[in-house]
Amino acid sequence: MISVIASIRIKSGKIPEFLEICKANVPTVRAEKGCLEYMPTADIDSKLPTQGLDPQLITIIEKWESLEALHRHLKAPHMLTYRDKVKDLVEERTLKVLTEA
Repeated sequence: MISVIASIRIKSGKIPEFLEICKANVPTVRAEKGCLEYMPTADIDSKLPTQGLDPQLITIIEKWESLEALHRHLKAPHMLTYRDKVKDLVEERTLKVLTEA
């Protein structure tokens, strides 16, 4: 299993527009062969001392059956369309691709 933490910094004032586009894409992603989990998330204040809060950051938590499934996902037509729709809303994006240690 492959886990992905996709951190997406959204331009100021653009979170609602980004989430609308992102959430509309979620059912299509979840229907992809090999997708086990795909969920956009946002920081909440847990009051834990080591937590860093970032109101402009959306984190997508993903789980895939394999690295091959993740690669197919990244090339899927709906993902190309999604990236085009959000490109002017995003400041920065980083990925962490993980496997069990």
